[in-house]
Amino acid sequence: MKTCLLSLILILNCSFFLKAQSNYQLINKIPVQGEGGWDYISCDETNSRIYVSHNNVAQVIDLKTGQLAGTIPNTTGIHGIAIATALNKGFTSNGRDSSVTIFDLKTLKVITTVKVTGANPDAIVYDAFSQKVFTFNGRSNNATVIDANENKVISTIPLEGKPEFSVTDGKGLIYVNIEDKSLINVINSTTLKVEQQWPIAPGVEPSGLALDNKNHRLFSVCDNKLMVVTDAETGENHHHFTYRRTVRRCYL
Repeated sequence: MKTCLLSLILILNCSFFLKAQSNYQLINKIPVQGEGGWDYISCDETNSRIYVSHNNVAQVIDLKTGQLAGTIPNTTGIHGIAIATALNKGFTSNGRDSSVTIFDLKTLKVITTVKVTGANPDAIVYDAFSQKVFTFNGRSNNATVIDANENKVISTIPLEGKPEFSVTDGKGLIYVNIEDKSLINVINSTTLKVEQQWPIAPGVEPSGLALDNKNHRLFSVCDNKLMVVTDAETGENHHHFTYRRTVRRCYL
């Protein structure tokens, strides 16, 4: 069995987007055993755990000890993990069998598995405002909406192209990168409709997406080595930054 290292990085200077040099300090390395691909990582601050998507399982790391706290099994082709702390539930997007595994955050026991209304669910987000889970299905250009209380599918939202990473503002809006069209779609989590469609030129094929909710800024990292900064209220592009290499994920 192979062992990989998960690195936890403390950001000492949050203005790194605007400076030529960035200041980071590596504070710990946690060995995570297993084979196969990796994708998203999610943090459960309340229970001091991080969730690592790893091939066909979600591995759960205790942040206090750095040890493996448990594993969510049978998450075939897992991509992302969404955390609903108030509901004591976690949700994984399982790309290969187009399903969502719902589990108990404290015991890590599987509650149920729900089939999505599309193919290859990739990004997944829990919106506390509406208490809904959204999966963004990469091969069917749509989003599946799940009632997080009832654990059942309630709607399907058609999108303008292939969705990638998504974020919520916690006030009723969901933002998602549309990778093959270089767009951001804005979804109303109450009406379950796409309300806005914003181009992010000169960015091409956006993947990672982060939201600075205080300053209303969206950060899209793109395949052509650009990060585009978009006003989350108006859709206006304010800045773009060049990277030396392609960035596939962006977290704030």
